[in-house]
Amino acid sequence: MATEADVRRICLALPGVTERASWNQPAWFAKTLMARIWETGVLTVKTAEREALAGTDPATYFWTPHHERSPQLVLVRLSRVDGGQLAELLEDSFLLAGGRL
Repeated sequence: MATEADVRRICLALPGVTERASWNQPAWFAKTLMARIWETGVLTVKTAEREALAGTDPATYFWTPHHERSPQLVLVRLSRVDGGQLAELLEDSFLLAGGRL
């Protein structure tokens, strides 16, 4: 089970990532937004695989009507992913947000 502390640690270990509030929630930015706490226990990330993730595991990956206009954004229930999955999601999101490894 991943936590907000895990998200923060992984994000801030990526080069150039900064943390600041977005919609009164912790958020992490590369060149653009890469991740944000949506609500307690739920993280927003960017992915090129939103449909596939939600289609294969809708209990973990989903979106709300708010996200319909942003096809790269997916919500992730942190309680349903482990540290390795979280790191992979955040690295992919970092690259999509303009980060460079």
